Order: sequence, then C-alpha cells, then structure tokens
Amino acid sequence: MVERRIELDRRYKRKKKMKKLKDKLTTATGEAREKLLYKIRRLSPFWTEPAKAEGK
Repeated sequence: MVERRIELDRRYKRKKKMKKLKDKLTTATGEAREKLLYKIRRLSPFWTEPAKAEGK
C-alpha cells in the first residue's frame, strides 16, 4: 500500500504541475513559451498543444 500511495502522490503532483504550466503557456510568448513547452513535453512526451480557437 505504501508504494501505491507514493505512486498516487506522484501522479497528483504531476497533474497539478501540468495545470500550472498550461495556464502559463496561454500568455507566454517567445523564448519563455519554448521553455514552457520543453517542460510540458518532459513531463508528458505525447502531449500536443490544442489548436487555437478562432473568433475568441
């Protein structure tokens, strides 16, 4: 059970970190944006950036 708890905690932390990085990504530009994309891909290699919504 201890190992499972560690695994779950790791997953929750990763989720929290991804949300924080994605929120920052919406306003970032230039070099800062590239740095954020690098960090996101390091956490989740298969993540793809959603297409920008037209008209908003």
